[in-house]
Amino acid sequence: MTRIGLGYDIHRLVTGRPLILGGLTIPFERGLLGHSDADVLAHAACDALLGAAGLGDIGEHFPDTDPRYSGADSIDLLKKVYTKIKKEGWELVNLDATIFAQAPKMTPYKADMAGRMAECMAVERSRINIKATTTEGLGAIGRGDGIAAMCVALLQSATTTTDV
Repeated sequence: MTRIGLGYDIHRLVTGRPLILGGLTIPFERGLLGHSDADVLAHAACDALLGAAGLGDIGEHFPDTDPRYSGADSIDLLKKVYTKIKKEGWELVNLDATIFAQAPKMTPYKADMAGRMAECMAVERSRINIKATTTEGLGAIGRGDGIAAMCVALLQSATTTTDV
């Protein structure tokens, strides 16, 4: 059996915080505002995985009202999510993500982000694909007010059965 999940996250850019995406600190004059480290890419991946496994969403598992997750490393949250879905009998086939950001340019960081995410889930790097695009100056992202990410995850049952 295979199942698909979709995740999306967006956070406001502010001064005084580091920009963390896919577990990497990216040099930029602003960072994302959030209860955790606000890593929209990791958050979207968590939601895609949880959705595919039928396990709700990131807010149910790591609520922003819980002080334990204040400043949390979102790559650690992704690792916890992947551990949960594995316990439920699922494994990752692939994860495809898109980052929406006017600036900074993401191309120099995409491979390292994918590697970091693959490492935290203990899957082959080839199972993670990260793309990036701008919004051509349109909307909040185009004005540079925030960064968003969208992710699709395909899971398969970890147990294989054959028809007799």
